[in-house]
Amino acid sequence: MAEQTSQRQIVLDTETTGLSTADDHRIIEIGCVELVNRRLTGETFHQYINPQREIDAGAIEVHGITNESLADKPLFADIATDFLRFIEGAELIIHNAAFDVGFLNHELTKLGHTTKIDDICSVMDTLKLARDKHPGQKNNLDALCKRYGVDNSNRELHGALLDAEILADVYLMMTGGQVSLSLAAEQFEPQHDAQQNELTTIERPRTELKVIEADAAELAAHQAMLEKLQASSDGNCVWLKQS
Repeated sequence: MAEQTSQRQIVLDTETTGLSTADDHRIIEIGCVELVNRRLTGETFHQYINPQREIDAGAIEVHGITNESLADKPLFADIATDFLRFIEGAELIIHNAAFDVGFLNHELTKLGHTTKIDDICSVMDTLKLARDKHPGQKNNLDALCKRYGVDNSNRELHGALLDAEILADVYLMMTGGQVSLSLAAEQFEPQHDAQQNELTTIERPRTELKVIEADAAELAAHQAMLEKLQASSDGNCVWLKQS
């Protein structure tokens, strides 16, 4: 039997001082989480970076990272080797990949590297994937979380590691994960007597099932889950409609 090779993917996000490398804006945070064969491994890469320039006020409103908080952080040059070693050979999963890859390549160019991110990794853009699957709809990360029932309640501000973790959940759901609580009923073929070509009834002893009632804590947890489903389905939770 041929040996199967593992598929390694890195879900990646960055935060920056501004919107454009043309204005020499820089990366201030990198967050990565690792998937192997579509399973989270727990391996991460997370680093805040001193950009050696001021952060735009509009950017601070988005991610909440200030110049003061980065004053004692390493430069990109200090973490570049470890970062490249972590992602090398993997498929990068990035939402709006052109932005993050462009900033990473800008940083590498400033260090005199001739290697680009595209040279050591393949890249999948989940924004393009989402637009292909859901044309004409909102496809930012918050909208996708709502569409696929991914919890983003901790995402008051953007953060590279948190956004990478959320994007990993969204990507797995968007590319084949279970997206509803309904399970297809198992199909059973009736047993029959091949000689008589008639259905055969199988008698099984009946046993009385013990009924265990939910306690107050379990009922409260059940109600909280229903309310979460109600919010994520735009008020269409069938269990609440039937109650």
